[in-house]
Amino acid sequence: MALDISKLSIPPHSGIYIMKDSGGAILYIGKAKNLKNRVRSYFVKNQNYKTQKLVEKIHDIEFVLTDNEEEAFLLESNMIKRYRPPYNIELKDQQRYTYLRITNEEFPRLMVARRTRTGEFLGGGKVYGPFTHGSSKMLSIGLLRKTFKIRICKRLPKEACLEYHLGNCEAPCQFEKGRKRYPEHVAELDSILKGKQRLGDFVKKLESEMKQAVSNLQYERAKEIHETLQRLQNLQTRQKMETVQNTDEEYFGIRTKEQTSHVMSFRQTRGVIKDRNKFVFDLVGDNSFSNFLSQYYSTNPIPKYIVVSEIPDRKEILEEIFSRTAGIKVNIVVPTGGKRKEMINLILKNIDLVLSKGADPSVVELQEKLGLDHIPTRIECFDISNQGADYAVGSMSCLVDGKPFKSGYRKFKIKSVSGRDDFAMINEIVKRRYLRLREEKSKMPDLVLIDGGRGQLNAAQDALKSVGTKIPIISLAKENEEIYHPDMKSPIILPKSSPALKVLQHARDEAHRFGVTYNRALRKFQK
Repeated sequence: MALDISKLSIPPHSGIYIMKDSGGAILYIGKAKNLKNRVRSYFVKNQNYKTQKLVEKIHDIEFVLTDNEEEAFLLESNMIKRYRPPYNIELKDQQRYTYLRITNEEFPRLMVARRTRTGEFLGGGKVYGPFTHGSSKMLSIGLLRKTFKIRICKRLPKEACLEYHLGNCEAPCQFEKGRKRYPEHVAELDSILKGKQRLGDFVKKLESEMKQAVSNLQYERAKEIHETLQRLQNLQTRQKMETVQNTDEEYFGIRTKEQTSHVMSFRQTRGVIKDRNKFVFDLVGDNSFSNFLSQYYSTNPIPKYIVVSEIPDRKEILEEIFSRTAGIKVNIVVPTGGKRKEMINLILKNIDLVLSKGADPSVVELQEKLGLDHIPTRIECFDISNQGADYAVGSMSCLVDGKPFKSGYRKFKIKSVSGRDDFAMINEIVKRRYLRLREEKSKMPDLVLIDGGRGQLNAAQDALKSVGTKIPIISLAKENEEIYHPDMKSPIILPKSSPALKVLQHARDEAHRFGVTYNRALRKFQK
């Protein structure tokens, strides 16, 4: 039985709310500037399907008050990380960033740093990171251990082990020379893990030492250094390290479809795109782009600039929280032009490609060129076929995924217009088509195409308004293949080689052919 909200005492203050099921398990954690108003809003009608399902499971709600909305943001983020409620945003596709640890033993080891749900690191010693490309961390750790001759044994052996004989460790457990040089190796490893630039300095230092060893006829030492340089080269090509200080910008694009948001991010460091991630979350409760960013940067390095396709809610609060956490001024921006805008457009194009589920690239391009919210999977195109004043018919072609869907074609006898009035005829057949679809509660097309110019487009648009239907609509003028859009003063001109233009031309030509065939058949029958 659903919770009776009228019996619940809800404070009108800022804080977080914790929704639980009948067994006491946490379903959802949200934040609010005014808890009373926000929580009550869940229990009104007309919620989306997924939110309704959440509400049906709520048995109890707990509250934690905060002094302000900013504190609510931080507390919500920490609570979500700790309890991982099923209805909150969970970054399932998030790349896991690796942290490394040098232990505080007599002869320190290099380990992967493990974390608890609250983000605390287990074990003693120094922690380094985060490092990207976690799938190769074991290989990288192995190379680092061998390069800097760091021991791998859990307990010091009683005699030199195989690693010593392979040249991977100087056996500080057995030899005085190894004991003396071990702190030097650890110090050098420490300097490398602090930043990529020091790795280059270290390579130069080793190269200088190798040349000096050769000059002093210390060939065995020169060989050791040479092998170390080879390992470092291998390490440089296989693992890229990333620190907060080296992170410049991160880009986020977001598209929402059927109560689900799709986010893609590109990370750019020193002008180079280093990473790409995809995420999906349901629009349940307070789940939003703002919440997504809050969760994402609770476990990832925060850049100076966060470039987004749309401004998230509570932008100023997010910037304040991120700036305090990163120790630098963080800006969230929507680009209006230049390289940043190109990057965001590229991300959105990639998201559209994912959402298209293999749709024809020409149809995906059409969505981009027309600025449509969805890929125009189904396109319906209208044309008027006139043969003198007495013979006029309407026709409609249908393209699905850019290809003719002939069972979807329709033909119309003009009923309410006399004479040659193309505008009125277009208005009539468009109105008849979508009035019928609305009465039958059938699915509307993704795009309506009209054969003609601005006049035909306006007539068809008036028909859609009279029916009370909102469908994206354009027209294609044959003379110069100009595309007219209701929201644009100037027509869109696409290159003749454009696949998107070819889709529109195909739909227009099919509607024309179908109309001419119907017109001829009518005249032949009446004769």
